[in-house]
Amino acid sequence: MSDAAQPTAAEVRAAAEAVKTALDRHLAAVERRSGEDDPAVYEAFNQLAAAAEAYDELLYDRYDEVTPFEIPGADDSLPPYTGPDEPNALSVLIRRDYAVAHPQRLLAQARRIEAADEGTDADAAETVNGALGILFGEFEPDEIASRHKEFGLEEGDSTLWVTAADELPEAGEWLSAPFDSVDPQRVICRFDVSAVFDEDLDDEPDDDAVPEELEEALEEEEQDEEDDLDLDEDEDLEPLDADR
Repeated sequence: MSDAAQPTAAEVRAAAEAVKTALDRHLAAVERRSGEDDPAVYEAFNQLAAAAEAYDELLYDRYDEVTPFEIPGADDSLPPYTGPDEPNALSVLIRRDYAVAHPQRLLAQARRIEAADEGTDADAAETVNGALGILFGEFEPDEIASRHKEFGLEEGDSTLWVTAADELPEAGEWLSAPFDSVDPQRVICRFDVSAVFDEDLDDEPDDDAVPEELEEALEEEEQDEEDDLDLDEDEDLEPLDADR
C-alpha cells in the first residue's frame, strides 16, 4: 500500500477509541440482558465486532501489526430466533457449490445416462450445461454429493438451514422465487461445511476421498474420452494428397 493511501495515526487512534466505546456498550447490554436471546446484546455484539475489525485493518495498514484475537464477523452468526417454539411446518434450504474440475469426466457420465435413457435429448450430453442437466435430473443431490469426484466435480462450501413456518405453504406458492422469503430469525438450526473449518484437520484421513484405484480408472476413462473426441475430429479432415 502506498504512503498516500495509508491511514493516519489519528485514524488508528480514533478506531481504537471506537473499540473501547463499543466494548463498554456491549458489557452494559450484557448486564441489562432480559433473556438468552436479547436483541440488544446481539446488536451490541455486532457493533463491537465491526469496530474491532475496523481497528484491526487500520492497525495493520498503518503499522503492519495485528490484534491478538480473532474478530467474528456480524454475518457469521444468526440473529435471535423469534419463530414459534413448536412450529407446525418447516423448510429445509440447501446450498452446495461445485467446481467443474474434469469436464470430460462429466460429459462421459452424461453420455452413459443418455445411452441408457432413450428419452434423453441426444445433443444434451455434448455440452457442460447439458451434461449437468442430465446429471442432476438422474441423481438425487445427496448421491451427487457423495459421488462428486466420479462426476468430475470438486466440492466447495455447503450449508443447510432449517427454518420454522406457521403452516405449510400452498402448492406452487413460492416456486417462482423459492429463496426470497427466508427470515433469518426463523432459522432453527444451520450446518455449514467449508474448507476453512478443515485447517486443523489436514492430518486426518478424508472419509470422502475416492480410492486410488477408482481415481486412476476415472483418469484413464477421461483420457479415453478425450482420445475418442480427437479421433472424431480427425475423421472430418480430408486425407492429404500423397503426390504433393
